[in-house]
Amino acid sequence: MVIRMRHTRAHTRNRRSHHALKPASLSACANCSAKNMPHMVCGNCGYYKGRKVIEVGKALKKEKKEKKKKEKKAKGKK
Repeated sequence: MVIRMRHTRAHTRNRRSHHALKPASLSACANCSAKNMPHMVCGNCGYYKGRKVIEVGKALKKEKKEKKKKEKKAKGKK
């Protein structure tokens, strides 16, 4: 099948003007002030609308890493 009428560049570009991607809108968590997507559980603390929804291992891992760093610094100073 053959295209009967070719669209001009302007017509094609006008149609594609709505195809641009918009940046993700981020909101601050009310509990820990971390950035997250709106209407989603915070991946940092596990809270949603002021309630603890899930137990997050990420925060626990971060605390353990910080604790290990402090221990290493304390050993290095002795």
